[in-house]
Amino acid sequence: MQIIADVGGIPGKDCRGFCKYCYFRKVKDGDPLGCKHCLPGHIGCDHCTDGVRETKNDFIQPFIVISSVQTSLMMGNNRDQDLKVNISGGGDVSCYPHLLEITSAFSQWDIPIHLGYTSGKGIDNPKTANDLLSHGVDEVTYTVFSTDSQMREKWMGDPSPQASLDALKIFCESCDVHAASVIVPGVNDGDKLFETCAKLEEWGAKALILMRFANFRNQGLILGNEPIIKGVEPHSLKEFEEMVHSINKEFGLRITGTPLCDPETDAPFAISLDKNREYLDILSKVTSEATIVSSKVAAPFIERIFDHVEASSLVNVVAADQDIGCLITQQDLEELDLTDVKETVIIPGRAFVYDKKAEEIFSRDGVERLVARGPDKLSVDGEMSGTLSREDVLKTELIAFQDLIEAINFFGVRKN
Repeated sequence: MQIIADVGGIPGKDCRGFCKYCYFRKVKDGDPLGCKHCLPGHIGCDHCTDGVRETKNDFIQPFIVISSVQTSLMMGNNRDQDLKVNISGGGDVSCYPHLLEITSAFSQWDIPIHLGYTSGKGIDNPKTANDLLSHGVDEVTYTVFSTDSQMREKWMGDPSPQASLDALKIFCESCDVHAASVIVPGVNDGDKLFETCAKLEEWGAKALILMRFANFRNQGLILGNEPIIKGVEPHSLKEFEEMVHSINKEFGLRITGTPLCDPETDAPFAISLDKNREYLDILSKVTSEATIVSSKVAAPFIERIFDHVEASSLVNVVAADQDIGCLITQQDLEELDLTDVKETVIIPGRAFVYDKKAEEIFSRDGVERLVARGPDKLSVDGEMSGTLSREDVLKTELIAFQDLIEAINFFGVRKN
């Protein structure tokens, strides 16, 4: 179990400047996207306006962060052996000016500390890593991009790239390090990626997640900020998946990728594989008709699963032109052909669409359709699966698909 110590922070402002490849570069103000949290009769809430843009969450004063964690400890039965304090925020954790102060306070409670996503750009002296370790930090999630200091300086805007890498080496040698690299074609892939992996393995890193660089709207840039880098064509999904498998075969690091894939657990959608079909027997029978709207990545997997449970005559899957289901927006739904859409439509639980607007979009051809939301997630990507076992992934997916089937049976058109 983890207690979140949110230190706040704004991308680009509280991380010593944007990395060239950062998802939040060029984010524009705009109308609310709409989401399931919006109140009836009103499009827009904190989640789908400022929240998704992360533009108004300055660093939080240390006494507030410490007090929040202390309150969580006092109010919950949190003294289990796996309890950790996870320090995270919207900026870069290593740039939080009171990081040593709050870790020192947490160390008095003798609770291990996880430093959430940090690039290390706030570390100008490797000694900082030793100080954090002495305060109880035993796990770090570290964006490395490359172990070439010149590449870090150029692509990450790191003012002290060698100090950041030296700190990373110290962390790798003394605690669990989950490294991360956004892979930009022709920059830090190929031989450069192999060099980075070799160095991380030599230092003792535990894992590395490869993150496909996104440069276009249908790859997730839904905040009016495409392209991040002009002229760069990201790896195709197939190319990226092959890269993940190739790196996994060459190194002893725990390798995962997002949006695809995890060679060890078969995530995402491990239950779609023939070797795991026996697990599908525990799912409820599909008794109603519905159309599932999902992403380009997920749709083929979902379709295969409903074929395996012999429900393809009742349930069809329509893929929006968006790689990630949680980032499907009103625009993506408006671009769908309604020809094969049934009377009941299930959209992703976290899709950025106002519920009433979704109903209007799916009824624009004169057919009045019922729109409902499915589970928030149907599987896990590499960011989560890297800390899970194969059994954990299968259990998570089975629970999610049971919830999805129950939604189909409840909202869909009943068939004998």
